[in-house]
Amino acid sequence: MIPIKSSPKVDNGQIQTAFKVVLNIFDKWQCTTEEALTLLGLKRSTWFKYKSSPEKASFSHDLIERISYILNIHAALRILFSKPESVYRWVRKPNRAPFYNGRSAMDIMMQGRVVDLWAIASRLNAERGGKS
Repeated sequence: MIPIKSSPKVDNGQIQTAFKVVLNIFDKWQCTTEEALTLLGLKRSTWFKYKSSPEKASFSHDLIERISYILNIHAALRILFSKPESVYRWVRKPNRAPFYNGRSAMDIMMQGRVVDLWAIASRLNAERGGKS
């Protein structure tokens, strides 16, 4: 897993595109505005400004890192599941694995910390192993 932030060649246009992809992922995950705000660590006014005009957005290091993990989560799910509905439902499905302890990935990510996004992305990448 290579976060966007580690690539010296990432420009604002690439980040804007990644942000738009994340908006589509949030639609598929059926995220509320509050969930989107928490997942991206944004204030409501910033969210609406970025959503309406991503080309005018100033992406912080924190936001870029969050976008990167969300994209990694989505990519891993697409590898792990062949059915689109499974890809998009998984984030809300309770999980009995020890780390999740009956919680869904969304429950964990809604704690609002970057480390929670990292934890989900890391586990999914480990689970997918050599699959690509």
